[in-house]
Amino acid sequence: MVPTWRLRAAFARRLSGMYGTEVPAYTTLLEVAGQVNDEVAGRDPDAERLGSIARVTAERHGAIRVGTEEELRQAAQIFAALGMSPVGFYDLRDGETGAVPVVSTAFRPTGTEELDRNPFRVFTSLLTTSDRRFFDAGLESRLDAFLARRRLFPPELLQLAEQAEELAGLPEPDAERFLTLAVAAFELSPEPVDRAWYAELERISAVAADIGGVAATHINHLTPRVLDIDALYRRMGERGITMIDRIQGPPRWDGPDVLLRQTSFRALAEPRRFREPDGSISGGSLRVRFGEVEARGIALTRAGRARYDELMAETDRQMAHHPDADRQETARALWQRTFPRTEHQLATARQAFFTYHPVTGRPRDGRRPPADLAGLLDGGWLTAQPIVYEDFLPRSAAGIFRSNLTGEGTRDAALTGTPFDAHRLSEAMGRPVLDPFTLYAAQQDHSLRQALFTVGAGAALRALDTGEETLTTTERNGP
Repeated sequence: MVPTWRLRAAFARRLSGMYGTEVPAYTTLLEVAGQVNDEVAGRDPDAERLGSIARVTAERHGAIRVGTEEELRQAAQIFAALGMSPVGFYDLRDGETGAVPVVSTAFRPTGTEELDRNPFRVFTSLLTTSDRRFFDAGLESRLDAFLARRRLFPPELLQLAEQAEELAGLPEPDAERFLTLAVAAFELSPEPVDRAWYAELERISAVAADIGGVAATHINHLTPRVLDIDALYRRMGERGITMIDRIQGPPRWDGPDVLLRQTSFRALAEPRRFREPDGSISGGSLRVRFGEVEARGIALTRAGRARYDELMAETDRQMAHHPDADRQETARALWQRTFPRTEHQLATARQAFFTYHPVTGRPRDGRRPPADLAGLLDGGWLTAQPIVYEDFLPRSAAGIFRSNLTGEGTRDAALTGTPFDAHRLSEAMGRPVLDPFTLYAAQQDHSLRQALFTVGAGAALRALDTGEETLTTTERNGP
């Protein structure tokens, strides 16, 4: 048997090889990311604080786009075979600029051990064809009809995926067949693109055209993880590869890295075949795929995330008043003044997630462990290890999408958008969309309880049980 995690690791490797063949600049991105990671690991003793170099090197997140709820359900089955669950709901439709008519979730492993083995993720977007801000009734009908005629995933692949989920793996011959079919399902199709149909959708949204204007889905980008994204951004430019205007997410600053910073090279012109209105086939190109890269930090609690959102909004306000200012410098100044400067402050202020561990060999001084987290950390009873942020930021994802669009598209803000939430996405897939805050909180809570029991902190355990000193209640139940 090939177990689930080995299927996932093999799929990620093969997908990376395939995508590097299709988009050669991606290979350059991997090369530069590897150089930067090696340099950071060589000079920084804390380089592995947010994951081993082996994990960071293997880490990828892919992105695909599907057109119907049925296609999404089938994609979910394939990822379930790889031990990946839908986590988080992202609505990218309401950005200030650009037309991005999709809602998204991310398929990823959820267990700590599975993430350590291979933290592969696939950010998966669903076209919202019924959203009247983008598509009128006539176009919705024609678009739905086009999508209904195509088949993204062959029945054999879906059958093997069901078997792999049920058995937590596959016998070797079946595993090989599954991997071959799964990678092929995400290759760029050689089928000619209907030029007039694609152009009609592209006038509304380049993202809509990339989903509903072609015969098959494909990997839109495949993202490596880098330990110094600012250095990578500079070096890619030095290699002659055009990057988007800026790095999305938190600014670079002197405090802890949190959440997610990401950037990409601009979508490249790729040769494609087109079917003309008279039925003839001609050559051309499309710019829809780009090379994203990311740097991951510490997962924030709801309170920490609210603070992050406030700082991003304040950065927007200041930039509106001073449009010539440097956005990174403006954001950095705000963070330096108002965001927790150390991991200790993040932990005691309940603004980030950590796993807690008992201090072994602590001198016996006759004191009893205190009942509060700050006292346990300050007194040398516990240590805190940051939990890596495994998910995505809607604003940053939309920013990456918009930075690579060929045009602004159209959106009628006077109309009401189609309601869409995690519950509706769950119903479409027949699988629950998991809440990332709940996952982080459960990991933190489990480690804290074990650590408190080990050091004999009965008072802190009782306080945790009664909610007087809880780190996770608000994360489980919402704000």
